[in-house]
Amino acid sequence: MDSIEQASPSYTATQIRIMLAAEALFAENGIDGASLREIAVAAKQRNPFAAQYHFGSREELIRAIFHYRMEQMEEPRGRMLLRAEREGRLHDPHAVMEMIYLPQVALVEKPENHGYATFLCQYLLRGHSTIYGDFGIPLPPKLIRILSLLRQSVPQLSDAAAQRRLVSSSLVFLHFLSVYGGRRGLEAGGETFEARLWDTLAQIEWATLMPITQGFPEGRLEATLDWIRD
Repeated sequence: MDSIEQASPSYTATQIRIMLAAEALFAENGIDGASLREIAVAAKQRNPFAAQYHFGSREELIRAIFHYRMEQMEEPRGRMLLRAEREGRLHDPHAVMEMIYLPQVALVEKPENHGYATFLCQYLLRGHSTIYGDFGIPLPPKLIRILSLLRQSVPQLSDAAAQRRLVSSSLVFLHFLSVYGGRRGLEAGGETFEARLWDTLAQIEWATLMPITQGFPEGRLEATLDWIRD
């Protein structure tokens, strides 16, 4: 295991090995598609109950993986915060979104982390909170600050709308990573990885900051669905 993967203030090397094995299996088979025993075997643990011993349950293991990944990105996000502060860009939405998304690009470049994006998609799809920044567990402080800066960029939105857009934008980016992550040297359709990346971030920025759509009459959806059903 890479020394970077071992470094964590919250987890032991054995726990990280189990989390990485679980993440890869969850990405391949779905969060409900791998047993704790299978995860222990994939993590090369002699005790088939090792995952249960270290995490207690599947749900606690799932939350631990999310927490570990967010914790991993705290240090680069902290550096990006300091640079944005020096450059007077703390309230620039583009700079704030780069803090959220670019550390994830660096994360998935390592082969052992290729399951991250697919796993996190599944994790986000399990949550339905209308509280801004609520992802089921406490977030690390740098990420909390960055999400607060992003929230300040959309004062016109309710918390529920801001959370919905944050999750939707994250899913767009994670889909991009699951398709293109780790393929930075490849071109497809005349596009480089970097061109695709910046276009995706521009798409996310526009969708996050746009005003709430107004002007659609009440009942239009049902009337349209009735027409489709006929």
